[in-house]
Formats: sequence, structure tokens, C-alpha cells
Amino acid sequence: MADGREQAAQGDDRLPPPRPLDSIDRDILRILQTDGRASIRSVAERVHVSRANAYARINRLIDDGVIRGFSARVNHERAGQGASAYITLKIVQNSWRTVREQLRALPGAAHIALVSGDFDVLLLVHTPDNRTLRELVLTKLQSIPEVLSTRTLLVFEETDLNRKLAPDEI
Repeated sequence: MADGREQAAQGDDRLPPPRPLDSIDRDILRILQTDGRASIRSVAERVHVSRANAYARINRLIDDGVIRGFSARVNHERAGQGASAYITLKIVQNSWRTVREQLRALPGAAHIALVSGDFDVLLLVHTPDNRTLRELVLTKLQSIPEVLSTRTLLVFEETDLNRKLAPDEI
């Protein structure tokens, strides 16, 4: 990505105001969410528009910040990250930005969310094993001064909802 697209992918404040998506845009998003490697030609055929139209729409979705990037869905167990957990954190008030930057640097951090409710932050991590997970929680997380408390929820099984769709499901 270059210039404006890179800013859009990173959530830059200089993005244009959101515009409504039509059914073709939503179909394109659904296709790319299930297969980020789909060719422009394939996308165009599946949503019944020209390749030029599909290309222009995808570029607009990127420029508008709707599409933030493309990535691979990973089987963490097969990738040597067999232990997964959601960790809830209570943090010092107004320390979100500082804590977020420290959490980003943690090995295995996959998702960080500021939430409402009984805790402040929800963190998803993938680690090679429970020993590494324990060290991450007890040594790294709890040593962050702004973290007041943590609670660890082990993941026993995951279901990927971004599965590949059959052609008749699109």
C-alpha cells in the first residue's frame, strides 16, 4: 500500500467520512474475508461486475479504511502455539494508551480490546504451552505498573467463523 492507503489501513484520522456500502460492496467484503487471495477476476465474476468495477470498488474500500489489510488465518496449534487464552485486565484509569502499547509488544498477543464492564481490557494470546502462558501472565503482564489485576480464561477449542464459503453461499 502507498500513501493514503497505508494511512487508511492504520486507522488514520484523515480518512474520509464513512459512506454507505451497497450490496455489491458487502458481497466483495464477504468474499475477501473468506479468501483474501481471491483474484480481481474471481471477485468480479462472483458479484457480477466488470473487473474494472471490482478493482475500483476494492481500492475505494481500502482508501476509505473499510478494508484495513489482508492476512492469513493461522491454525495456532499447528504453528506451535498450542496454548491460547483470553486475559481480562483491570487497569489504572486513563492508562489505556500506555497499557495498549505495552500489550502490543507481548509475544503471542493476538487481539487487544478496550471494553466496558467488570474489567477494562480483553487480551487474546497464543503461546507454545501453558508454562509460557503462565510466565507471560505472572511475569510480563503483572509487572506492568498500570495493570491492577488479571484473570485468565483458557481456550479449550476455537471455531473459525471466517470459513471459506461454498459458491452457492455467496
